[in-house]
Amino acid sequence: MLSRRTLLGLAAAAFSFTATASYAQDWKAQYPELTLAVIPAENASTTADRYQPLADYIAKQVGVPVKLNIANDYAAVIEAQRAGFAQIAFYGPASYARAVITGVGTEPVAVSRHNNGLTGYYSVIYVKADSPYKTIADLKGKKLALVDPNSTSGNNAPRFALHRDGIDIDSFFGSNFFAGSHDNAVLALAQGTADAAANSWNSDDDSNLTRMLSRGILKKDDGTPMTKADFRVIYKTPFLPEGPYAVLSSLPDDLKKKIASALTDYSKNDKADFDKLSDGKDIELAPISAKEYQPIVDMVKFNDSLKKTQ
Repeated sequence: MLSRRTLLGLAAAAFSFTATASYAQDWKAQYPELTLAVIPAENASTTADRYQPLADYIAKQVGVPVKLNIANDYAAVIEAQRAGFAQIAFYGPASYARAVITGVGTEPVAVSRHNNGLTGYYSVIYVKADSPYKTIADLKGKKLALVDPNSTSGNNAPRFALHRDGIDIDSFFGSNFFAGSHDNAVLALAQGTADAAANSWNSDDDSNLTRMLSRGILKKDDGTPMTKADFRVIYKTPFLPEGPYAVLSSLPDDLKKKIASALTDYSKNDKADFDKLSDGKDIELAPISAKEYQPIVDMVKFNDSLKKTQ
């Protein structure tokens, strides 16, 4: 026989379930579709190949469609979140810092852990191996390909680290330009329109360069494929935290938790598609917090202060 206490307990449980279901429906009514915006680190088709499976996976885990938006530049991801158009974003560390500095309400929730166990990388400056350049000093007056004003490895980190070493990028090099993506910066070097290129580097076997080489898009003048031996690293910055996946702070807590859990469970739930993000070079997406990026925020602020004094 059901007692009064049992009936009250069942009623409370039913109310709790109904309230939870109602809450979920409330945010689904507010967010019938989500958008994942990503920075253009590579060309558009390669970026789509990497991130469309992730968008589809998050949609399955969260329960609403997720549209992939490949931004034209790094700033576009910042502005998409500022306007509330992109509920989820993949940033570079410096573009995330720029978003924070300029008042975007965004929270980092996950970061790539590479197969070396680290959740970070380096900025390097490449030259062609058959060039006469062996050190940064050899590049005085030469042409440097950067990536984007809000790129970490492609602008902010080398600018900050070289300034610490007594080199101002804007006066030391004969000229520098923003290529628009990591791929384009390396292509400028390979094709001879730049003497050096700033880029990202995880290890000898895992970098933007090695991924480009694996796709066969870097060619010598005679059309034969280029290899790692055709490039030389002549400068490497200190270690940098990887770029985060971030969610809008204004999202309902339940939705934020679902997105964060989907990301950190990606490698377990869908290993094949997870491997597409890094060509199999990453182990997982690990939890991350805003405090991990404070050094990057400080770096971007310092670079901003240099502009004001020039």
